[in-house]
Amino acid sequence: MIRSMTAYAGNEADIGTITVNCELRSVNHRYCDITLKLPDRLRFIETELRTAIAEKVSRGKIECTINCKKQAKDGQGFVVNMAAVSALLAASDQIEQLMPASLAFSALDILAFPGIQQEPDIDKDDIAIGITALLQKTLAQFVAVRAREGAQLKLLIEERCLKMQGFASSASQRMPEVLQLIRNRLKERVAELVVQPDFDRMEQELVLLAQKLDVTEELDRLETHIAEVLRVLKQPEPVGRRLDFLMQELNREANTLGSKSADKEMTQIAIELKVLIEQMREQIQNIE
Repeated sequence: MIRSMTAYAGNEADIGTITVNCELRSVNHRYCDITLKLPDRLRFIETELRTAIAEKVSRGKIECTINCKKQAKDGQGFVVNMAAVSALLAASDQIEQLMPASLAFSALDILAFPGIQQEPDIDKDDIAIGITALLQKTLAQFVAVRAREGAQLKLLIEERCLKMQGFASSASQRMPEVLQLIRNRLKERVAELVVQPDFDRMEQELVLLAQKLDVTEELDRLETHIAEVLRVLKQPEPVGRRLDFLMQELNREANTLGSKSADKEMTQIAIELKVLIEQMREQIQNIE
């Protein structure tokens, strides 16, 4: 299945006494690069979350952000570590005795000091189960978004492949006429320059020239690569890297076709092929 590497999904859930928000976003990347942004109190489940994401996503730069906040309930106030407050005030008294002038601070300054406000105890097993379930729900939405965008990318690539097949067919049909035009042009030129031309020698040169300008092999390989692209698009596994390689091969054949071109129409066909290949390559950069 073709999946895009660009997606976003987010969900929120109440777990115990806290509300947890989970967001997943991704952009294209050569490999699978997972970044987790977690509160320090949730670091114990980082490995599990990273593994869960890697099982669903094989390529892209993925950023997972998890935030938590205490649920606002009626009658619920701050939980203050009074022992830490007493220790802070005692330390302040000792410091003030060494200072030339004391510095006053308010109760709010004390509350802002690290460790003064106590976080409620949480059951690690319960919160791990809750956050894992929240991540799985978000991941399902995240993968679905990538699949929907991938389906659109698939249609765009298939459309361009069909256009390329049309241009390749036109080039194959045009080639005999091109060779005949070159033959006639060369005969006319030789007849103008030489009183008694050696037509046998000229035929030999024409054969050699036709071999140099013949693009049958390039067109055959071009059609083979296009057929392979269409086949790969139907595969269930991630195929972004394989498609990227096929774009390189298609571009190589289109370049050769252009370099061998001896006709304005053939040159235009080569240009149209390169334009279509570049359009596909840009889209494929975003495929998982």
